[in-house]
Amino acid sequence: MRRDEFTEMRAFLEVARERSFTRAASKLGVTRSALSHTISALEARLGVRLLSRTTRDVAPTAAGARLVESIQPHFEGIAAEVSAISALRDRPSGHIRLVCPDDAVDLVFRPRLPAFLRDYPDISVELIVDNGFTNIVERQFDAGVRLGEAIARDMVAARIGPDVSYTVVGSPEYFASRSAPATPHDLTDHNCVNLRLPTSGGLYAWEFEKDGREFSVRVEGQLVMSNIGPAINAALDGAGLSYVPRDLVRRYLDSGELQEVLSDWAPTFQGYHLYYPSRRHPSPAFSAFVEAFRYRQR
Repeated sequence: MRRDEFTEMRAFLEVARERSFTRAASKLGVTRSALSHTISALEARLGVRLLSRTTRDVAPTAAGARLVESIQPHFEGIAAEVSAISALRDRPSGHIRLVCPDDAVDLVFRPRLPAFLRDYPDISVELIVDNGFTNIVERQFDAGVRLGEAIARDMVAARIGPDVSYTVVGSPEYFASRSAPATPHDLTDHNCVNLRLPTSGGLYAWEFEKDGREFSVRVEGQLVMSNIGPAINAALDGAGLSYVPRDLVRRYLDSGELQEVLSDWAPTFQGYHLYYPSRRHPSPAFSAFVEAFRYRQR
């Protein structure tokens, strides 16, 4: 394969993966117009349209999807071999790209990431915050982070955090004019901060459990958020009740800035896990990362 053909194929894969010329150009380090010219040259050489372009989206055509399926494994193999070569160095090096929910950044990575970066100066880490069920293979992430219950069986999983308990919180200002809910069903009379699910587009139903019984309650309110962090701030500001991980608001509960309600109904979920495809051979850098963040129960 000539160098220009290799460049065209790599550019096509990136656009197909990102479904955006702008994002793909940024990742490749080229201008959008240069990338568009490269793709047009590839389509002209092959005599078939590979990408369907609209004002809002870019998607592979049937021919493009077939080309992605056939050449992507080869490019992944090249990347794996490059990582294997770098493993011959005295210490692990490389770039690790992860996707995770926003609360996992504070619960898992923030406490331990500085020490890891200090211990492995030749490893760089990219954390992409996304609360949806991202396809880590299609988006070329090294791994993703999810609660244990949400990981597909065909993935390798390594636990990186303790169990996560969720609770309902509100500010003293909010409760100054309202009585606290006695049961989850009382939430229908309260102003609750909803969480929008990015994958389905629906609103998250708050989950509860007591005496072995699990159930969900769909709440209503004036605010809808897409991340846990802003939902916590909304509760602090007195805008409503929020459903959040207890460990993220523990300092506010201790200081009295937030009050916990329905604690007897608070559910506990299996902790966060790092997951990645079983067929992918981990690089030394990624193996070092997994080992450093592996959860060890005390």
